[in-house]
Amino acid sequence: MVEKVAEYRATGRRKTAVARVCLKPGTGKWVVNSKDPNIYFGTEAVMKFIEQPMKLTETREKFDLSANLTGGGIVGQAGALRHAISRALVVSDASLRKVLKSSGCMTRDSRMKERKKYGQPGARKRFQFSKR
Repeated sequence: MVEKVAEYRATGRRKTAVARVCLKPGTGKWVVNSKDPNIYFGTEAVMKFIEQPMKLTETREKFDLSANLTGGGIVGQAGALRHAISRALVVSDASLRKVLKSSGCMTRDSRMKERKKYGQPGARKRFQFSKR
């Protein structure tokens, strides 16, 4: 018989980016879209932003993380990944919710690009007014 390993899944979103995360008990190995996260994201600042939920809860070395990111850009994907990691940690242990919520990790950043309106060149920009 196959032994079932505990697995915690969650989805995070920011702008048009979606992150699907799977946390498994392990040694702290991270894989993002089949790549090392340092190579995928490139900058140290973005990596610190993503690791924030794990550092707050001191679970960086307790879970292996595999993430699938789609849509948006690098920063949007990083925000989505941070949100997904926070939600997965709460699924694994509900007592972590208070710490993550007070630090702002559980809040979905709802800022989206505003749609372009008809009769205008952009969302807010207007064509030049001509009196005569």
